[in-house]
Amino acid sequence: MEQAIKILIVEDNVIIADDMQSMLEEIGYEIVDNVIVYEQAEEVLKNNHIDLVLIDIILASDKTGIDLGKHIRENYNIPFIFVTSNSDRATVENAKTVKPNGYLVKPFEQQDLYTSIEIALSNFDYSTKEGGQEHPEDEERVVSNSVLKDSIFVKKQHLYYRIQFGDIQFIKADNVYLEVNTIDKKFLVRSPLKDYLEKLPKNKFYRAHKSYIVNVDHIDAINSKDIMINNTLIPISKDFKEFIISAMNS
Repeated sequence: MEQAIKILIVEDNVIIADDMQSMLEEIGYEIVDNVIVYEQAEEVLKNNHIDLVLIDIILASDKTGIDLGKHIRENYNIPFIFVTSNSDRATVENAKTVKPNGYLVKPFEQQDLYTSIEIALSNFDYSTKEGGQEHPEDEERVVSNSVLKDSIFVKKQHLYYRIQFGDIQFIKADNVYLEVNTIDKKFLVRSPLKDYLEKLPKNKFYRAHKSYIVNVDHIDAINSKDIMINNTLIPISKDFKEFIISAMNS
């Protein structure tokens, strides 16, 4: 079973910190600790396995979130994201000096947090030892962070719905949009089909046709030109037909 991503929150506004923790736990992340000052964060990092840190720039201590970002860069090989109310040029320029892996301006929503965290984790170069310490668990962390979780968020009207990968039956490209089909719902997503395929588990989802991605677990029937999923006929390419027939016979 895949382990949850372990996150440290460093935020001196207790209400905001608790709100962030609730949002993150609802998505499926594990909050290792929720602290308000640099020194507490330093202690948590020293004594725990942390995958990512969310840092408020202004903290209830002499040392700022930027100081903490510098400490992480020098001593740990993990990503961190600044979470701040300040987006003025001076603050941003100062923040850039420690190369954060993201910059979130308050107020933000759950989806903003989720997106920032997933991008930071997927883009972080664990092979570059910027810090002064070697971490034996780095290789394990690379593996755990390169595997997508069991679901994806899709926006419909003003809400983001969490869809389990297993519930997605097929995805159809329609101009600049994708139609994500589950057993009982359809969602429109603005994305190229190729990019969306990269977000999905490789052992379940395949490009069956130039306009379709299918979840092979939901295929009900097949002939020489089509497959059927939930009474919907979906055209398939020659390569996919050969692949699926080979899989069925193996």
